[in-house]
Amino acid sequence: MKTEVKKLEKSQVEVKAVFDKEEWKAAQDKALDKVAAKAQLDGFRKGHAPKNLIKARIGAAGLQSEAVEVILSDSYSKIFLDNGITPVGQPSVDIVKMTADELELSFTAPVAPEFKLGEYKGLDVKKKRVRVTEKEINERLEKYQNEFAELVIKEGEDAVAENGDTVTIDFEGFKDGVAFEGGKGENYPLELGSNSFIPGFEDQVVGMKVGETKDINVKFPEDYQAKDLAGADATFKVTVHEIKSKVLPELDDELAKDVNIDGVEDLEALKKHIKDELKASKEAEAEETFNEEIIDKLIENTPFEVPDAMVESEVQNIISEINANLQQQGLTLELYQQMTGQTMDQLKADVRENAEKRVKYQLIIAEIVKAENIEVSEEELAEEIKNIATYYGRDEEEVKKIFAGQEDRIKEDVASRKAVDLVKENVAK
Repeated sequence: MKTEVKKLEKSQVEVKAVFDKEEWKAAQDKALDKVAAKAQLDGFRKGHAPKNLIKARIGAAGLQSEAVEVILSDSYSKIFLDNGITPVGQPSVDIVKMTADELELSFTAPVAPEFKLGEYKGLDVKKKRVRVTEKEINERLEKYQNEFAELVIKEGEDAVAENGDTVTIDFEGFKDGVAFEGGKGENYPLELGSNSFIPGFEDQVVGMKVGETKDINVKFPEDYQAKDLAGADATFKVTVHEIKSKVLPELDDELAKDVNIDGVEDLEALKKHIKDELKASKEAEAEETFNEEIIDKLIENTPFEVPDAMVESEVQNIISEINANLQQQGLTLELYQQMTGQTMDQLKADVRENAEKRVKYQLIIAEIVKAENIEVSEEELAEEIKNIATYYGRDEEEVKKIFAGQEDRIKEDVASRKAVDLVKENVAK
């Protein structure tokens, strides 16, 4: 067999393979043996029919087609290995020439892209400094007050509904004078100002009294889920049965205890807990933004194209991640698609840009590992296995058995993290 390699656009290679007469004849003989072992001709037991009869039955073209399958089975990997090619997706194969004495095949395979590593040190990226304000702490305290508030019935002739009050109402919606499905409710509790109803509805309930009935005119949003109501004018007949005002608890140590947080026994401890929680959340958000900006800069500094096969593979990875996250919430991918109205093709299209970005970033980081000669020691490998065991709550020896033979993959992960840390440590000061 002789091979010839040619680089194509978009990280693809073409390998032409020419098989000599002896190889091709051997493949045809093997194909004939394979067919003969399964053939069942009239008058002969299965697998015992004369080969010349079988050959005549399937014909030269049929035999050669079977022989190509034999060639592919026996030589497929060797064709790429001998030429130092590692496909990153399923190669395609075309028959260039096929006769009784000659076979020439052409393989086209996607491969990892070759590129020149751009600047990865001194990136103009800075992590945002975070601070927690008194206003933010007070806003969280107000939420706790609202959470433990009491609802007290408003009484008296002058009692009217105000923002923040909870009203119990009957309502029925009409479009062009005709009641529409799903637009009716009885003794429905509605907190005014919660924006849980159509825009403009709650504003018009403000000022109403107990026992009052009123027509409320609204316009459904253009993107309303019920298409027959989207953008339509409607009238709701509303009757108020009861009005309750919210009475907030005092902002004191008793409220702090009611919140029921471990280690929080007074208001000062609650404020400290809120501050620490907000700070941790902001720092996590700042770190995520920092990471995203680094990724964007690395990709900007090292422009190259990635083959569709690598992007498609990463798209599948992201879909699998989405599915796993949904399952943790007790949902399925199918139910999610029904809820969002997305087909699988639309979902894949939505994540494709992110998939391409992830592939490029992974390739760049792998190149940085090479450029910096980053290695992972046996001690670091052992520490990583220990961390994995701790994270999953498994025995360390058990984890070692699970990952036996996959140590290189773990080392690659650790090396990638070391490369990322190197980039972060060397951002512009």
